[in-house]
Amino acid sequence: MIDKRVANVEIALADIKDGQTIMLGGFGLCGIPENCIAELVKKNITNLTCISNNAGVDNFGLGQLLQKKQIKKMIASYVGENAEFERQMLSGELEVQLTPQGTLAEKCRAAQAGIPAFYTPAGYGTEVAEGKETKEFKEKMHILEHAFDADFSIVKAWKGDYAGNLIFKGTARNFNAPMSGAAKITIAEVEELVEPGVLDPNEIHIPGIMVQRIFQGEKFEKRIEKVTTRKK
Repeated sequence: MIDKRVANVEIALADIKDGQTIMLGGFGLCGIPENCIAELVKKNITNLTCISNNAGVDNFGLGQLLQKKQIKKMIASYVGENAEFERQMLSGELEVQLTPQGTLAEKCRAAQAGIPAFYTPAGYGTEVAEGKETKEFKEKMHILEHAFDADFSIVKAWKGDYAGNLIFKGTARNFNAPMSGAAKITIAEVEELVEPGVLDPNEIHIPGIMVQRIFQGEKFEKRIEKVTTRKK
């Protein structure tokens, strides 16, 4: 069995270069690869095209890369809670490709499965469809969407083993799972890294064949975007 462990985040991200396209898993701030994002900030990688459901908040998650102007283009489903993302988009400093959330997920899954393109009705008749091929199926118009073509996919899992098998927890599974194996190289940071055979095969969400590098993160803040509590 291939041992895909690397010692730390520095080694895992050593060959990421300026101008590359990177998928980053997570949903809001849930399940984001915190260690890898911090390392990208530290390495000062620039002119990145980032594919993610959203861009975190102003001072955490992908928001840290936006603050330092390291992202050239953002492909996401919404601006979310990030005021700096909104400011850069409206000012024209940042190229933004807003994509329906289901289409974004399917473009990841298609890349993972080796499917080059697919038709979807989502976005037909809107700016999303501009310049794209359209076709009618069962009396309903669809637009042609192409699978993503990314250099790296960076995901975060709850547990993983040396062979790259991954288990996600709760909402963190939303985009981390379809992004695994959807790029040329998939890097996984995990909260707990165990020996092969420890994980229950019935609980594994992503098989190790889809992961090239895996390491255990040092710490996870797991911030909450917006805390809402009920009155006593």
